Amino acid sequence: MNDGLFIPSVDGPLYTPTEHARGPWDPRALHGGAAAALIARAFERTTPGEEMPIARLGFELLRPIPFAQLTLSTEIVRPGRRVQELTAELRAAPGGGDGGGDPGGELIARASALRIQAVPAGLPDPEGRIAQPGPAPIEAMPGPEHGNVVRFALNDLETTSLATTGMEMSWLTDPWSLGPGKVWMRPREPIVPGEQTSPLVALVATADFGNGISRELEFDKYLFINADLTLHLWRPPHGEWIGLDAKTVLMDGGTGTAESVLHDLQGPVGRAFQALVVQPR
Repeated sequence: MNDGLFIPSVDGPLYTPTEHARGPWDPRALHGGAAAALIARAFERTTPGEEMPIARLGFELLRPIPFAQLTLSTEIVRPGRRVQELTAELRAAPGGGDGGGDPGGELIARASALRIQAVPAGLPDPEGRIAQPGPAPIEAMPGPEHGNVVRFALNDLETTSLATTGMEMSWLTDPWSLGPGKVWMRPREPIVPGEQTSPLVALVATADFGNGISRELEFDKYLFINADLTLHLWRPPHGEWIGLDAKTVLMDGGTGTAESVLHDLQGPVGRAFQALVVQPR
C-alpha cells in the first residue's frame, strides 16, 4: 500500500488524513502518532538549521485530533548556530473541526523541537562512559528478526488504522498480556504518498504507541489516553525499524505515565514519556 497517512494539498499547508491515520479511541479521531509524525516531518524540513541534530521533541495533544482536513504551521522562535528552538501548531482547517467560529481553525496540538549543535568527536573518555547513556548500561534489544510479526490493535483488528495498516510490528513480548512490552515497528505507509519516511519520523510515530504497548488496564474497561508525548534523543536514529521498550506506571490519586526506551538496529537512541488520562469507561 502506498496511500500515505495524509494527502497534502498542492497550494498550501493543508493535509487530508487517510484511514491509515485513524486511532484506537474514537473512529472519528486520528492516532496521536500520526499527527506527531506529520509535525516531525515539518520540523525536519524547517530551515535554516536542519543540519543540527534534534535533542528534544514535545507534543501537547490539546484535544482529539479530528478525522478532518488539518493545517500545519512551523516557526523558528529561537534562531542560533548552537541552539535553535522550533514550534508548530496543528489546527483543524476552518469548517473542518468543532470550532468553526475560529477563522484560523481550532487549535488541536502544539509542538516544539530543540536543535543543539552536535557533540564533538574525540572527547576524552578514559573510563569509556561517554558513549553509554544513563547511570547503568542499557542493553540493545534483540532485533526484529527475533520477534513475532503480529497484526495488533487495541480496538479492532479489522479496522484500517495506524496500528493495523499504517505500521508493521514484530513483538518480542506477548502483545495480548498486560504489563511492560517490547516491540519493533516500522511504517507500512509513508506520511505522504510517494515519500520515504525518515528515521526520525518513524521514531516519533512509534514512540506514541508506548501507552498501548505497555497497558496495565483492559482497553474495554478503561481509558488511558496520552495527553502529550516528549522525546529526549541521545543521537539521531538510523534505519526504518524502531524498537520500543515500554512500561506504564499508575499511581492512585496521582498520575499515570508511560515511559519507553527507544532503539534502532544500532542500539538505544533515547527515551519517550507520555502523561496519561486514566478513567473507567
